Amino acid sequence: MKNLYMIAVGGLLNATCGNATELIIAIFALSQYKIDVVKYSLLGSVLSNLLLVLGTSLFCGGIANLRQEQKYDRRQADVNSLLLLLGLLCHSLPLLFRMTTGESAAVTAGDPTLQLSRASSIVMLIAYLAYLVFQLFTHRQLFEAQEESEDDDQDGASEEAPIIGFWSGFIWLVGMTAIISLLSEYVVETIEDASDSWGISVSFISIILLPIVGNAAEHAGAIIFAFKNKLDISLGVALGSATQISMFVVPLCVIVAWIMGIKMDLNFNLLETGSLALSIIAVAFTLQDGTSHYMKGLVLLLLYIVIGACFFVSKTPLNKVNIGNSGAKIPVDTIFRA
Repeated sequence: MKNLYMIAVGGLLNATCGNATELIIAIFALSQYKIDVVKYSLLGSVLSNLLLVLGTSLFCGGIANLRQEQKYDRRQADVNSLLLLLGLLCHSLPLLFRMTTGESAAVTAGDPTLQLSRASSIVMLIAYLAYLVFQLFTHRQLFEAQEESEDDDQDGASEEAPIIGFWSGFIWLVGMTAIISLLSEYVVETIEDASDSWGISVSFISIILLPIVGNAAEHAGAIIFAFKNKLDISLGVALGSATQISMFVVPLCVIVAWIMGIKMDLNFNLLETGSLALSIIAVAFTLQDGTSHYMKGLVLLLLYIVIGACFFVSKTPLNKVNIGNSGAKIPVDTIFRA
């Protein structure tokens, strides 16, 4: 009686292999002091999973199952929502601290915002490790108990035979992740050239276009499971990936940058942080009742379109954070520019 537990493990494994590419791209960008690209790409991955992947899954699942109510386990959504809100707090405090103190936007070695970001990153990593223990060990019985009640209602419904085994799937995931990671350095080196040649801001490419391509596999998998009325797996992929990026990949990048001597903080600027906050709140309200229909997915998709349009028309000055690493001073009002 461990199918739902294996679903949780599978969703976690899917998110981990999918986000490995994000982490590799971030490390390559950090090595080239492209901190803006790192922040934009990670923020875009969170927004893409919360609004695009989850929204499309709920919309397509609702359309495909119009005559039956789609249900999912609220406990998984509640825990992920709490972690996302904790991550949002850690992202917001550096911005609010800089706004209230009126300090320069340049990041220096003794910058209180940088010190706060590093301390917050350690807290976020501890919280994510605690989440893994909660999900896989201490409270795994919750998933088993949920399955027992479902099995009683289904009266021995037959299980679907797996197409490939666990290790075969694991090898495929790792192999494809390794292949994609080989292209990461090329992506990092050409993103600014693409911005100049296409006439599109780096923020739009990094926040919208790059995550759409990077999350294509997760997107397809989540939609397929939603069509089969298996929203628990879809939520595990979309929410699990967003939580892992927000609570693990982002703080890990701050710590890695710290080790590399690069001054990266959690200040994602006002427009970016506001978009993240509204997205997390919208998703939390969407998943609060344990049921789904296509209208919820449509609203999330429309939110993503509006946010994408916002970053499309914005022209954020490039390298404003990178300049801070060289010790140059930037006016405080650049914090508010999109």
